[in-house]
Amino acid sequence: MNSSRFEGCTLTGALSVLTEVRDAVCIIHGPAGCAHHNFSLLHATLLSNDRLEVPLLLSTRLTENDIIFGGEEALETTIARALSLSPTPASIFVLSTCIVETIGDDTEAVCAKPRGVPVIAVPTAGFLGGVFETGIKGALLAVASLARPETAEPTLSANLVGEKNLEYGVDENAAEIARLLGRLGIGINLRFVRGISTRDLERLGSATVNILREPALQPVGEDLRRRFGTPYVDSFPAGLSGTCRFLEEVGRISGIDASDAVEEERAYQKAMLEGFCDMAGSRVCFQTAHPMLGADPAAEAVCTECARALDLTVAPDGVLVPFPYPAPVGTAGLRRMLHRWRLLVRG
Repeated sequence: MNSSRFEGCTLTGALSVLTEVRDAVCIIHGPAGCAHHNFSLLHATLLSNDRLEVPLLLSTRLTENDIIFGGEEALETTIARALSLSPTPASIFVLSTCIVETIGDDTEAVCAKPRGVPVIAVPTAGFLGGVFETGIKGALLAVASLARPETAEPTLSANLVGEKNLEYGVDENAAEIARLLGRLGIGINLRFVRGISTRDLERLGSATVNILREPALQPVGEDLRRRFGTPYVDSFPAGLSGTCRFLEEVGRISGIDASDAVEEERAYQKAMLEGFCDMAGSRVCFQTAHPMLGADPAAEAVCTECARALDLTVAPDGVLVPFPYPAPVGTAGLRRMLHRWRLLVRG
């Protein structure tokens, strides 16, 4: 078995979601090193995206003595410390580390004690097979547990579910989804989870449709459908034809005739492609992002479709063009990708 791992830490995946609940505190139940590593990563990523923010993390700072005799007392102390902060957090998420799961701390029982503020246990130990994406799914489900179906009032709107908060272009992707939904007269209800408050979760069940960032989040989509009855689209749009299918699917779910919106988008795409007609006839060769990971099938399909639309020849001796990862979102994402292609082709 190949034991090489590229999928990332479960804890990091969960924190990429939970730190976007602005009035919450995240407690990392484990050694100080787990908190230090993740704080440094999140802070650096925020700065690289021009977000001058500091993720609010606390650590139980388990010592050798805690690991031998149990860390539940350290967790109690750290929760009390979180509650003493000013302003008082509206919610607290407790994330378990590998060592905590190994020694058998009953994190859920500690978190379940009444304190006047919801304290949610999020299992994020990855040593039993969890990866970065596992952490994202677990965190989304944990945040959803704070929402109450009875507070929802249905509106013609959409939730964006599971945006990749650590990727470049996350806000540009959200803006592209908003542009596409605008063709259907649908607004964004909630970015679940990005830059929201605990109280914003009252709106979680009021959207007409949930739009998942990628198909891997279908378990989250199904959970939200069970809780609120909200249907979902299983991914952001990718590719020329995929973007039009996205409009058709959202329209069908929302009871809207999407034919005019699709025609408008096709005309928009045609005009966009005409801006790159100077590349017609060029020879390109698609290059995988990593020799062991291979190409993302969605990105490969998008690249092949764009090459055909621009009359590019895909050949082994062509200019090396890297596959994007993840696949570009919507027509705006394709435009950004094609700008990079032109720089390479025209040298």
